[in-house]
Amino acid sequence: MEEVTLPVKNVDIIISEWMGYFLLYESMLDSVLWARDKYLVKGGKMLPDKCSVYIAALEDGEYKNSKKEFWNDVYGVNMNCMTSTVMREPLVDVVHSDMVMSSSCKIL
Repeated sequence: MEEVTLPVKNVDIIISEWMGYFLLYESMLDSVLWARDKYLVKGGKMLPDKCSVYIAALEDGEYKNSKKEFWNDVYGVNMNCMTSTVMREPLVDVVHSDMVMSSSCKIL
């Protein structure tokens, strides 16, 4: 968006698919906000203009174990000191419904 020059000074509506995984994963929000600040008229609309975030607990022991064991031998080097840090990283993935261990809850 930052590299495009529109043939008009302002627009009434901005329609954009900026939401990635967990809403912000693809980092497109900055571009949409830039376009809003440059082109959107006062009182204009941005669509979508709201979203909801839900959370649920899940268990995937097979994935968790493979992620832990990976660091024991990284191309012949024991890097298991990385395990605790890496286990805190978020994961974007598709899971089977039998892995969901709780009901969902709207958090945002």
